[in-house]
Amino acid sequence: MSARARRPPVALAAAAAVVVALALLPIVYLVLRAADDRFVDIVTEARTWRLVANTVLLALGVVLASLAVAVPTAFLVTRTDLPGRRIWGAAAGLPLVIPSYVAALALLGMAGERGILADALGTDRLPDITGYTGALIALTLSTHPYVYLLTAAAFRGIDPSLAEAARGLGVGPYRRFLRVTFPAIRPAAGLGSLLVALYVLSDFGVVSLMRYDTLTQAIFLQYRSLFDRTPAAVLGLVLVGLTVIAVVAEQRLRGRGRLSRSGPGVQRQAPVIPLGRWRIPAIAWCATVAGAFCVMPLAALVVWLVRGVLNDRTIAIPWSEAADSLTASGLAAVVAVLAALPIAFLANRYPSRPAAVLQRTAYLGNALPGIAIALSLVFFAANYLPALYQTLAVLVFAYVVRFLPQALAGAESAIAQVDPRLEEASRGLGRSGFETLRRVTVPLARPGLVAGGALVFLSAMKELPATLLLRPIGFDTLATEIWKQTQVAAYSRASVPALLLIGLSAPVLWLVARDARLTSSPEG
Repeated sequence: MSARARRPPVALAAAAAVVVALALLPIVYLVLRAADDRFVDIVTEARTWRLVANTVLLALGVVLASLAVAVPTAFLVTRTDLPGRRIWGAAAGLPLVIPSYVAALALLGMAGERGILADALGTDRLPDITGYTGALIALTLSTHPYVYLLTAAAFRGIDPSLAEAARGLGVGPYRRFLRVTFPAIRPAAGLGSLLVALYVLSDFGVVSLMRYDTLTQAIFLQYRSLFDRTPAAVLGLVLVGLTVIAVVAEQRLRGRGRLSRSGPGVQRQAPVIPLGRWRIPAIAWCATVAGAFCVMPLAALVVWLVRGVLNDRTIAIPWSEAADSLTASGLAAVVAVLAALPIAFLANRYPSRPAAVLQRTAYLGNALPGIAIALSLVFFAANYLPALYQTLAVLVFAYVVRFLPQALAGAESAIAQVDPRLEEASRGLGRSGFETLRRVTVPLARPGLVAGGALVFLSAMKELPATLLLRPIGFDTLATEIWKQTQVAAYSRASVPALLLIGLSAPVLWLVARDARLTSSPEG
């Protein structure tokens, strides 16, 4: 009987449905708030359509820029004899630990009208980078590792026997790429692009600093400045509509890339492709990417820190805030992966229209601004579960709702790479479905699951609006500490928690790269 004809276990379907239902709570709140006679008037306003156009334009620009940066880098790091592949691979993923608002601040501090470059050049007439250009650069800096990590994992997961068979049939390198490599990486690149688009749709910090009007900025201002929150709820539902369009578009464009392997994981590595005369251009490309997307923002933070020390300012290391960040983010990562597993397994092993609906619906929460999720949880907790109000559980739940798509993307890609015949063989040997999941599926899918959990961890470490509204009394994170200092323009003091956040998050990326074998065998 085919997988499509089999019915999923009731427990699996119920677990997936419960996870999605909980993730939809913020949308239920928006619907309740937006149920107003002014709904049509707000949606049809010229300002609303201008905000929609700005938001879509920014999301498309960042997705295309991220693909242009991440896919070539992933290919060079994982499939070629590029010198120093471990270093370039680590540098390509490191920007993921830099909060987008910190990236925007660093960009303004480096290339702004009175920034470091202006001081070095002795001029105050540098081109203005605020607006669309600045938002595009800062968001690309912060989000392109989503595409890199998933695409690199896909490159490493390609079964080398497929390319060898094509080569044996006389297929040239370019046709092999189009017929073998591209279909295999397309799902991962598509999922990474979707994560980038969802991040851009929900971002507030960058667009606010760069003074670029989008839906999220308008929602935040409506929530903060007006007692009437109906307009903000309506704009939030418009944002949900854009998310639905993004998810459906990704599903259509991704197509049916073949990801499954015939063996238990990457036991035999794909042959390394010699770069030959392209070695110098490849090194130059990786150096440019690392310099622009990693060295520049870190240099700006270090310069601010040095200026603070030279000016005799008191620089205190926020160890307590670091511990709080690690606690909340670690819990969110574990819970998000566990929540994503039933949805990913249902969609991959028991494909059907209901399963597809659940899968796509799970992505909606990620496009909601953190403040909308936070306020919805304040509403539900205060009215229905007062014992949980202002507790760590509510904050972790907000993180899971916000970043569930990141865990889901890793779980989907990982489970899709596990050949279903291995699971069928395990069940044929008398093992139960749970035992098969524990001893066969999860071990083979572990790299993708770890990568998805790491994305949730890193994103939760950087989350700001939801943390500000939901954190328990006395519970401060590095993100809130950065926010407090930047609000009073204390950039030297803000650089300390920012650098500490990067320092604590960077090892997570290293562990993921090592565990998932995103880099090739050692050679320097």
